[in-house]
Amino acid sequence: MRKILLALVALLFAGAVHAQEMMRVEPLTIVTQSTSAMFSAEIADTDALRERGLMFRQRMPQDQAMLFDFGEPKPAAMWMKNTYMSLDMVFVRQDGSIAAIAENTVPKSLDTISVQEPVRGVIELAAGTAKRVGIRKGDKVLNAIFKTTLN
Repeated sequence: MRKILLALVALLFAGAVHAQEMMRVEPLTIVTQSTSAMFSAEIADTDALRERGLMFRQRMPQDQAMLFDFGEPKPAAMWMKNTYMSLDMVFVRQDGSIAAIAENTVPKSLDTISVQEPVRGVIELAAGTAKRVGIRKGDKVLNAIFKTTLN
């Protein structure tokens, strides 16, 4: 029985590692009224990658992000289950404009964080990034999924 349990744990761990390996990284820029900030964004574009998100990670460098791509505009509800660090969540419309921002989310909270309109994606940044950079509702996100990129 112990061997079976160890084999199952190893299989689950291997699956989690495989999912992490499959995540691609793309440039992402947020253009504010006064500046622009560039990030290396891990793209969570499958159910498995979106479900895992940033769970179990201990820190998020200020120049990195995770972009949850829903494939099409839809209602988005996020939570902080098993997420050990506070984050800023940026809800982004299909055209790349920012619909809403949830700053300094509560680690490990099961409370739902959502927006009142359908969005194409959600960007997770280190807590305090929105304030530090001056990110506001209506600012623009440049990334291939929004068909908005730097030329």
